[in-house]
Amino acid sequence: MDSDSSLKPIREFHSYRRKLPHFELPGSVYFVTFTTANGFILSDEAKDIVFDSIKFGSGMKYELFACVVMGTHAHFILEPLEERTGSFYSLAGIMHGIKSFSANQIRKLSGKSGHIWLEESYDRAIRHEDEYLEKLNYLVNNPLKAGVVAKPGDYRWLYVGESNRP
Repeated sequence: MDSDSSLKPIREFHSYRRKLPHFELPGSVYFVTFTTANGFILSDEAKDIVFDSIKFGSGMKYELFACVVMGTHAHFILEPLEERTGSFYSLAGIMHGIKSFSANQIRKLSGKSGHIWLEESYDRAIRHEDEYLEKLNYLVNNPLKAGVVAKPGDYRWLYVGESNRP
């Protein structure tokens, strides 16, 4: 499938494959991970850019339940919103916006050329509440497991929305 079609709004179940398979169904909640390229480590200023890029689309293109930005990757849980009646924003389109904008800003900040992000992102449709809670717990505890804070709430690049359940 041509990758441009994955950027268009979706109306029904949609799947495509690049290196990883991707499945989308309107009304689904997703756990998404994307990673820096070639071992690039995000500075604190770069983490701010990524964090703000993820939060920017919340309420416009998706409902953001939680996100965390680490030195080499980011995780978030979201539900794409309707773009127009019966058509929902695609994950590919959402990811393109976040990764493209943040990469351009990080290049300006750091003077780095080349890729900031790996081309492919990992996404998984969350199927039930237990899985949602498992992914939320994993995301929230990521900074703690990495040893960068003593408790998750102390981590600057962690967001858990007030409505932390879909």
